[in-house]
Amino acid sequence: MTHSLPWRDLGEASQRLRDSFSPEKPDDGVNFGRRAKKAPWPATLPLARKPLKPRTMTDTLANPAAKPAPKDWILGISAYVPGKSATDDGRPLIKLSANENPLGTGAAARAALVAATADLATYPDPGATSLREAIGAVHGLDPERIIYGTGSDELLHIAASAYAGPGDEILYVRYGFAVYDIAARRVGATPVIAPDKDYATDVDALLAAVTDKTRVVFLANPNNPTGTMTSREEIARLHAGLRPDILFVLDQAYAEYLDAEEDDGGLELARTASNIFVTRTFSKIHGLAAERIGWGYASADVIDILHRIRAPFNVTTAGQAAAVAAINDAEWVAFSRTHTARWREWLAGEVASLSNHGLRVVPSKTNFLLILFDGKLTAEAAMKGLWDEGYATRWLPGQGLPNGLRITIGTKAQTRAVAAKLRAMAEAA
Repeated sequence: MTHSLPWRDLGEASQRLRDSFSPEKPDDGVNFGRRAKKAPWPATLPLARKPLKPRTMTDTLANPAAKPAPKDWILGISAYVPGKSATDDGRPLIKLSANENPLGTGAAARAALVAATADLATYPDPGATSLREAIGAVHGLDPERIIYGTGSDELLHIAASAYAGPGDEILYVRYGFAVYDIAARRVGATPVIAPDKDYATDVDALLAAVTDKTRVVFLANPNNPTGTMTSREEIARLHAGLRPDILFVLDQAYAEYLDAEEDDGGLELARTASNIFVTRTFSKIHGLAAERIGWGYASADVIDILHRIRAPFNVTTAGQAAAVAAINDAEWVAFSRTHTARWREWLAGEVASLSNHGLRVVPSKTNFLLILFDGKLTAEAAMKGLWDEGYATRWLPGQGLPNGLRITIGTKAQTRAVAAKLRAMAEAA
């Protein structure tokens, strides 16, 4: 490869390039490229004395094993496994494995989404202004302190990215949401797991696990995959026991399934505390899982930091419109909550009646039940038996629960069919 300019002219060109920029003020998107009065750069910049030799096919053949190497901590990640929607041999199933709303999406949100698809060529509002204002109005929050993401998963990941890295620790409770481990390892931090208390959060154990390396604490409330609930008093005690430099991420993906008096006070804490980040999602009770929309609330300082690494245009135009309609549709939310509570308690009662066959249900405040199988009927066998009836559920050996099956509360007919199949299998085992 030859150069069109001699080395002397290249040096002069580089000087002209240096003169055209101002290093005294960071690029703000406006001043970029304007000439500075004085550029306190070195008088000369190092230039290669000769062009670098390009790599050839011979170089590659000499080391056929050469390939990009991932960071060591990435190799420690087990990829997230979503809930099944088909059997291993490809038969489609009714999904009771991903905690979606079995009633679907409210009419208002569906209509808003369809209406917003007229313009597909234009990027969405990068600030999700209408969505933030709608969330703020419903929950009494400052819209400027609301962030939005591709599901709440994106927000969990950027929280870890912003506040932890190699040498730091990210803490969460055993049987916590699977994404916490991935978010920690993704940034090179060390995941630390605190013991549970009968499948529920043990605040004392969490506080005892805090070290000088702890930077982030994740807690889902209600918890996934166990469904357990930590009280307002315990959440406040946990927050009070954490150092101010630890970010407490309170994942409220299932908060809309709670009655008003069961609220854990997380958003109230976040109004004044500088180190708490509350996240929520539109994927559960709002029935917008396909659109992947989440939101979070924290201090202005935390939100500013998170916006720096949030993906741009991360919520679609249609998604924003549907979410605005969904959060304002209080009737649909109440209808979905009532349906879930009724059939959750009914199914829990059916499972309790099978306790003499080794089945036990963990108390839940979500739209699912975690059922433990400690008798002749195993969780794996129950999952496969439900496949035969056309239902997908979530077996959890990868989360340390080989005896656990998580089942989403479905429609009336689906819930009755699941209960009948569980009884038949338990009695036949």
